[in-house]
Amino acid sequence: MAELTIPPNTNANLDLEALYRMMRRIRSFEERVGELFVRGQSAGSMLHLSIGEESAAAGVGSVMEDGDSFTTHHRGHGIFLARGANPDRMMAEIAGKQSGYCSGKGGSMHIADMSLGHLGANAIVGGGIPAVVGAGLASKLKKSGSVSVAFFGDGAMQQGILYESMNMAALWDLPVLFVCINNQYGMGTRIDRATKTTDLHVRAEAFGLQGRSVDGLDVTDVHSAAADLMDDARAGKPGFLAVSCYRFYGHARKDKSPYRTDEEEEAGRKRDSVAYTREQLANSTVGADALDILDRSIDEEMDASIDFAINSGAPELTSMFNDVYGPSEPPPESVRTRIERVLARS
Repeated sequence: MAELTIPPNTNANLDLEALYRMMRRIRSFEERVGELFVRGQSAGSMLHLSIGEESAAAGVGSVMEDGDSFTTHHRGHGIFLARGANPDRMMAEIAGKQSGYCSGKGGSMHIADMSLGHLGANAIVGGGIPAVVGAGLASKLKKSGSVSVAFFGDGAMQQGILYESMNMAALWDLPVLFVCINNQYGMGTRIDRATKTTDLHVRAEAFGLQGRSVDGLDVTDVHSAAADLMDDARAGKPGFLAVSCYRFYGHARKDKSPYRTDEEEEAGRKRDSVAYTREQLANSTVGADALDILDRSIDEEMDASIDFAINSGAPELTSMFNDVYGPSEPPPESVRTRIERVLARS
């Protein structure tokens, strides 16, 4: 593979350092999520890391505004971080702790926080997409000026719910943006073995959406394309953005990706948007020394998030009924309590 040419940052209106900082935070956070899993301190048996996809989260997240909403797929940690999530509470949620965003009940794949516009992550492929249509319709009716963004992977390009959602968004001129993070694999199936046409935005254009595809290597390209599409979406012209990147690791933390050769993985990891952006900044007025300091501070921040998660308490057993029934409904009686009550009458 030919060596990548790293151009200097010449866009004076773009804060490349801020984009790098966010991508580096996402990378560092995800590395520690993997560590949490290996240490046996994560909740559940599966984790999906977004390492290699940082430019999509940072680039699109940077053009979203307060009041905008979004949904993510099961690989959405980085997206939530890019929208202002607290890494301590995120890590605690992944660890199944009470101090997490969903009090430990959401885990890695079902984090949500309405106050930050996060309508929910979803472990079902394409499952979160239709929610943004409803959010977009609400925004249009209320004339709030907000946009709702659906983030999903290339695997969802084969799901019918995506096409129904795109059709409705276009038909009703909704302020919605569909963002496909094409990491080249749906579980173990490469994108070109799942679909004949890999220009994914063309499918969206058939429904009347504004469509773009960008190479995720350069976060400035992602930022620029997302900014244009977000402006259109606010004006009632829904859009679709496909960001091409490479999933560095297997589908889940336990997947050793035997379906990929070592040569392919090595080549894919060379197209690292975090390293690419760092090199741009190192060759600018920022310099490598300042970046070293920044990287260390981010690593310390994410080390602290693991400590916070491990030291946080587990939720009380009775909290399993919280947020399941209405506030006026009495909590259900546990089997143990019912048995004790019945035996007490004997």
